Amino acid sequence: MRAATERHGDELIARRHLAALPDRVWEAFTSPSGIAAFWGGSHATVPQASVTVDLRPGGEFALDTRAPDGRTGRLRFVYVRVEPPSELVFDEPVTGLRTTVTLRPAGCGTDLTVHQRKLPPELRTDQAADGLASILDALAAHLRHHHDGDSSDPSNPA
Repeated sequence: MRAATERHGDELIARRHLAALPDRVWEAFTSPSGIAAFWGGSHATVPQASVTVDLRPGGEFALDTRAPDGRTGRLRFVYVRVEPPSELVFDEPVTGLRTTVTLRPAGCGTDLTVHQRKLPPELRTDQAADGLASILDALAAHLRHHHDGDSSDPSNPA
């Protein structure tokens, strides 16, 4: 199953069911090792040493990305709301992009919604929606791999 995305003007919403309980999904979204494992999706890698997390309203998290062509970038976000293990809200201070991550228990797993608001024009594209879906699919693979403790192919989405 792939993440489902929809765009509405300056908003992008992605949904995915994950075969992990909310506490495990929360840990992936809020720990340097978890963020490094999935944040780049299929289009970038994130060195774990580059990830910093200050998990509190007003705190920041930041990470470096490296694209396959060698381009690098630094992403920085400021936490607005931290309500473990159900909601995480953070802003990208340069563009004003606001991301709300909602985790809801669903059977033996979690229904995840990522809602981005105030998308800058360059992110109001199918490519950006595909990128977000790729990140959530990488999260699902990370959670599967981390849970199984094996070396299965993390590019095979759940």
